[in-house]
Amino acid sequence: MHGHGHAPQQPPPPAGGSPVTLRVLFVVLAVVTCGLLAWASLLRLAIVTRKAYDWVFFGLVAALDVTALVLIGVDPGEEEFQGPGNAGMVILLCTLMAAVAYYLFADIRHFSRLRQPAFTPYAAPPASPAYYGYPAAPPPVQETPPAPPAPARIHQVRAELDELSDYLRKQQGGN
Repeated sequence: MHGHGHAPQQPPPPAGGSPVTLRVLFVVLAVVTCGLLAWASLLRLAIVTRKAYDWVFFGLVAALDVTALVLIGVDPGEEEFQGPGNAGMVILLCTLMAAVAYYLFADIRHFSRLRQPAFTPYAAPPASPAYYGYPAAPPPVQETPPAPPAPARIHQVRAELDELSDYLRKQQGGN
């Protein structure tokens, strides 16, 4: 009569591969390029989640990558980096670590929320005749045949439960 209803359908998998495969691909892309393409994973995240702060973080990482490239480009060192080049590499590597960590955290959180079924608690019928300001509809009239007598199995279960409760009472009293 009352129940939880049908389970919600799972959303279809995203086009282009599973989320785990895409995570691995974007993290490898960022690491192999030493952070130069760390913005790509955040661009995907911002497109998927459509959250303003993901777009802001994507813009920040892209700006830091451009800044790092400029610093590396103006470095006067012949064979080794000097001050600006070292600063550019530090920016690239720090941006790489932050972007990968945030990308994995936010992407996993986003897709785990999509997979969780919507919480549908058992809804008991309202106690008052009015429900949310509207009068309650009368319950449907159902003609049911007389209920059959309780089967013997119920009596057996009751007897076993009585024995179990007696046993537990003795155990508690003995301690």
